[in-house]
Amino acid sequence: MPLRNQQDVKEIEGTLNEVLSTRMPPVGRCRLLSSGFSPTHALDITEDIAGHKECLGCGNCVDICPFLLREPSRRDKTEQRTSMALESTVGEDCDLCYACVLVCPQVDTTIKNYVVNRRMVEVMSPLQQRSGDEDEPDLDLFLEEAITQGQQV
Repeated sequence: MPLRNQQDVKEIEGTLNEVLSTRMPPVGRCRLLSSGFSPTHALDITEDIAGHKECLGCGNCVDICPFLLREPSRRDKTEQRTSMALESTVGEDCDLCYACVLVCPQVDTTIKNYVVNRRMVEVMSPLQQRSGDEDEPDLDLFLEEAITQGQQV
């Protein structure tokens, strides 16, 4: 759904790195750094939303969050399925796995590629150590699902 002429990551790399390093779910801020809706979006609405960057409320980020999988009671605190709800329920307990960024249909592909190529390697080892616990979700399955959903969107 983002515009064809997507954000050049080189122009925003400093800001993007700051966003990706802050211990909060980064999806909302990555969406705001993205290009916004394409004029050829497929939403069934009459309003002209080309260039808008508001959250759709699809809930992909809420569904994929491994922290909320480990602590479902936090998910039950709200019925909203927005990036704002994710930020308020997860807060500073974010794993910084970036799955929410990968599944968001409004984050530019250029930003997703940057995350996969430059940031995922940094977070894999700590997340893999945490996934050794029997009660934790399987990391390989989680990442495979996140990447697959990100490509389908």
